[in-house]
Amino acid sequence: MAIGAEDYIDQLLVKKYAEEKVDNHENMESMVDPNKMMGAMNDYANMYRNMMTLKQRLNIACYAINARTARYNKTAQY
Repeated sequence: MAIGAEDYIDQLLVKKYAEEKVDNHENMESMVDPNKMMGAMNDYANMYRNMMTLKQRLNIACYAINARTARYNKTAQY
């Protein structure tokens, strides 16, 4: 597989965009402090993990309560 423009349209596009200048994102200052962003993401992840743990414990408790209060009926065996 060759690298580069293969047909006429691709060649025209290469010529058109060869001189274009783009923003260099490495030199731009971010509007958001990366440490604050990572802190917020960490807080959200901790909250989500705690909610999942709480949900799991609640499911176990509900299952135990339902198992204790369940009433089983005997059915006639044929």
